[in-house]
Amino acid sequence: MKVIITGAAGFIGGHAATHFLGRGDTVIGVDNLSRRGNSENLQWLRKQAGDFQFIAGDIRSQTDMDRLFAQHKDAGAVLHLAGQVAVTTSVVNPRMDFEANALGTLNILEAVRQHCPQAAFLYASTNKVYGGMEQIVIVEKDGRYAYRDLPQGMPEITPLDFHSPYGCSKGAGDQYVRDYARIYGLKTVVFRQSCIYGTRQFGIEDQGWVAWFTIASVLGKAITLYGDGKQVRDVLWVGDLISLYERAIERIDVSG
Repeated sequence: MKVIITGAAGFIGGHAATHFLGRGDTVIGVDNLSRRGNSENLQWLRKQAGDFQFIAGDIRSQTDMDRLFAQHKDAGAVLHLAGQVAVTTSVVNPRMDFEANALGTLNILEAVRQHCPQAAFLYASTNKVYGGMEQIVIVEKDGRYAYRDLPQGMPEITPLDFHSPYGCSKGAGDQYVRDYARIYGLKTVVFRQSCIYGTRQFGIEDQGWVAWFTIASVLGKAITLYGDGKQVRDVLWVGDLISLYERAIERIDVSG
């Protein structure tokens, strides 16, 4: 199978590329190498065994994406993992955030619709689409905060409530991906991800915090805890996320 991965030199994209190369798939990796650590990840990827082809391109460019997908009409899966990833950055530069996340996603969807509509389309969204969740009751239990009525976490029926420019831009892409399945029949899946961690993650304080804690500890840098320290985050190992991507592709034609 041929797999196109946007953001292939990023943390999750690099792990996804390695996984599918290990299966014997052809991987077409796309990245503009704008994020710190991506150039190093690309060098590492190029040393891995398998058929890996890298294309320098920007998802914000309709021309770039149309040209790319026109050359790979036989793609069986598209993993759209590229985008602007930090809430703080979106507040400082909301236009760039919108162009990367909302416009970039639309460009990818249109390219898939025009050139490889049979491909499974996976989109990395975010839990930020749920907003502040003020309607959910939080209680303190055993020295930590927990959802009083949702011990297993939020269900997918939780209402959307985009907060921050980042939440809006990713949420817009999220809904476009879902609607392209309804209107155009594309085979799409949205993953509302949060707190993914693993190797080769170049984390900073406001994004990739598990890696940042490790980096700060090794380098002897101060670690700032926001709030009162009782807040909890569920973290997911990147390999488990990639296994979920694989499972979604395998079951892309199964409804429900």
